[in-house]
Amino acid sequence: MSDNAVTEPYPVPDLSGLPADVLARIRAEGEASGFVPNVFLTLARRPAEFRAFFAYYDALMGKEGGGLTKADREMIVTATSAANDCLYCVVAHGALLRLFERDPHIADRVAVNWRSAGLPARQHAMLEFALKVCERPGEVGDADRAALYEHGFDDEDAWDIAAITGFFGLSNRVATVAKMAPNPQFYLLGRVPKDVYAQLTAQPPVQDPPAAG
Repeated sequence: MSDNAVTEPYPVPDLSGLPADVLARIRAEGEASGFVPNVFLTLARRPAEFRAFFAYYDALMGKEGGGLTKADREMIVTATSAANDCLYCVVAHGALLRLFERDPHIADRVAVNWRSAGLPARQHAMLEFALKVCERPGEVGDADRAALYEHGFDDEDAWDIAAITGFFGLSNRVATVAKMAPNPQFYLLGRVPKDVYAQLTAQPPVQDPPAAG
């Protein structure tokens, strides 16, 4: 299923022993993306946490409406994951950031030094807030929210920025402790033409486990 298997101490569980809903989510992701991100395989070892994690992930990253675009959300994840030294999340969400921004260079600039990445003032203010939540949450106050208001964000957007930052703070730490390796496909997403990407990353579809008996 993955050509870059997660290393010990938390190996990928036997798919035949997973609950049907967890396996269905993994299979759906494989069909949608063309590969299964290692985060799905790693978290599947704890089905209850897998369900809770992806329910909150969907609520935050798939939210409709509000002042944050999909690119904004991925930019927050990329920048804060870099601050938390999480290779997996920087590579995986940096790939999505490249796709949403249609810019093959944006993720590298944001991950290495977002302050000098040439971002629009709106996104710069967004990341100022996110990184303060990430690194100095006890110092966040009214002035920080006011700085967001100047760029068209509102209180719900501030909540979203804080929630994404906090959620991926958890994800960053679990991914690091689990030694979660980025799938090779992530390194190519948004960097090469689609036909080249398809040739380089072609994999067989996710298979259901064999039926008992």
